[in-house]
Amino acid sequence: GEPTDEAGAAIRLRVPDEGETVVPDAIRGEIRFQNRLQDDPVIARADGSVLYNFAVAVDDSDMGITDVIRGDDHLSNTPKQLIVLQALGEPAPRYAHLPLLHGPDGKKLSKRHGAASVQELREEGFLPEALRNYLALLGWGSGDDETIMSTPELVERFSIERVGRAAAIFDPQKLRWLNGRYMRELPLDRYEEQLAAHLARNDPEAAEAFAAATPEARAEACGIVQEKAQTVVEIWPLIAFLFTDPVDDDKAWRKVMKPEAAGVLARERETIASVEPFDAETLEAELRAVIESEGLGAGKGLQPIRVAITGTSISPGIFESLVALGRERSLQRIDRALSRLADAASPVSGDQG
Repeated sequence: GEPTDEAGAAIRLRVPDEGETVVPDAIRGEIRFQNRLQDDPVIARADGSVLYNFAVAVDDSDMGITDVIRGDDHLSNTPKQLIVLQALGEPAPRYAHLPLLHGPDGKKLSKRHGAASVQELREEGFLPEALRNYLALLGWGSGDDETIMSTPELVERFSIERVGRAAAIFDPQKLRWLNGRYMRELPLDRYEEQLAAHLARNDPEAAEAFAAATPEARAEACGIVQEKAQTVVEIWPLIAFLFTDPVDDDKAWRKVMKPEAAGVLARERETIASVEPFDAETLEAELRAVIESEGLGAGKGLQPIRVAITGTSISPGIFESLVALGRERSLQRIDRALSRLADAASPVSGDQG
């Protein structure tokens, strides 16, 4: 429209009627917008407040911004900002419009996919370096299919020109897998620090129990679980039995502790009580011999020990768990389980008249 001096009128920026506005994009190449198809954008309201595209362009210019890297949902704003900069006689920054994150179903990432803030991911037990690694690779490839890269490596090898144009898929399961790789490669002292910090934030009683143990016990516990846990949150449930009395998982008990489990568990108890040396290798050899003599596979033969000493059917390696718990405590828990099995097998007596 025509310029006006009318008080209280909104201010528009006149877009040329002909030609085109070209957005030089580092990812997509030149993107051309026909000027005749663009409206004259309002850059200031009647009350004098300025609008986004004008404010952003002026702010970028004042701050000497050289590169604007943002999601491709802002692409439609870019020609308006370029026209503002041209009207002011200011140089334009380099633009790069990144593909948006989508869920595994190909739709824009949302809470429906379990999308989380960085803080939420931290509380779920993801390591900062693993999350950085995963996010850096979304929509970008290093050129050699390398997946595990440290932050310095990512900085050195990253190139905006190799970012893809297609939407990147945020796959929580792949993030878990990658985090598990980082967890397994952590130095044991840092692994222990991560667990202690998580417990201090979320479970003071567990934190106290963990801190009260000897340094050797904490290190051994972390050592036997490091290959199993994929996030920091998963560590404590797997090793809590080493620091506190286990609470029996009724579902695991019903599934594993059938009446016939008592016989093999009693024989295994004898082996655990007498085996020398009391180490994982010797325990494995001797206990496997017991279950083979009973004609049982590892599942039916070893799960009763696991449920007896940990209270559940999921734990670190059973032989390593026995060693970490120690012979005496292992036998005490097996005896408790055998007593419970015996009670369950005893007929209920009624009143005698």
